[in-house]
Amino acid sequence: MMLIPIHDAQDPRVADYANIRESRLAHERGVFIAEGVEVVRTLVLKSHFGAQSLFVLEKRLGAIADVMGALPEETPVYVASAEVMNQVVGFNIHRGCLAAGSRACTPSPQSLLQGLGQQSLVVVMEGLANHDNVGGIFRNAACFGAEAIFLDPTCADPLYRKSIRTSMGGTLRVPFARLYPWPDALQQLTERGYTTYALSPRSDARSLDALLAPNEPLPPRRALLVGTEGPGLSEAAFGACSDWLRIPMAPGVDSLNASTATGIALWALRPR
Repeated sequence: MMLIPIHDAQDPRVADYANIRESRLAHERGVFIAEGVEVVRTLVLKSHFGAQSLFVLEKRLGAIADVMGALPEETPVYVASAEVMNQVVGFNIHRGCLAAGSRACTPSPQSLLQGLGQQSLVVVMEGLANHDNVGGIFRNAACFGAEAIFLDPTCADPLYRKSIRTSMGGTLRVPFARLYPWPDALQQLTERGYTTYALSPRSDARSLDALLAPNEPLPPRRALLVGTEGPGLSEAAFGACSDWLRIPMAPGVDSLNASTATGIALWALRPR
């Protein structure tokens, strides 16, 4: 681990952190940005991605001593004043601790599926373009023991800094991959023995309570499909599922936030 002072916002060594609100720029550089002490700690200590570099305020160094101790010797830790860091990132950033990770570490859906056990729970997202919902679902997945997440081609980027922050680092801990072509690629789950559950408020879906009945043991491999708020899952995705589930709610209430609904369903489907 190397401490490198940065005095000039134009220093090319911190180019990965320039204008981080522009998600396109980080994507084009092949990196993602983790923001905040706890998220950076997750990246370095608990994820398969690892950090290419850190960019830290001097006053934050003490808070991440354990993180720096775990870094490979060659990993640079750039240290700057608040003024210089703000100029680099393009706004007044208060967390004072950033890290850049490589997007090249994201697995293919085939390799991810091959690595899952005979007892496993996964989540599949369709059409979720909101970074808060995507991040929230990753956080739920980490909490309730889901081993992987699969996304259709239209879902928001799990490695955008807002997704990472909302997930409390969950997008760095729960492996994920995009399924192509959609929705035909859902067949890969069926072929590997997954019972696929479509989550929906539709009246013809079974109540989630049914999964809690003592006479209905959970199948060993379970996949929960979640769609966007409003339209929900596409008819093609519904047609590819083994079962439909709904969360029973009070009269006059239509539906829940996608992240909240997913958390409730994952609790019912959790390993036990």
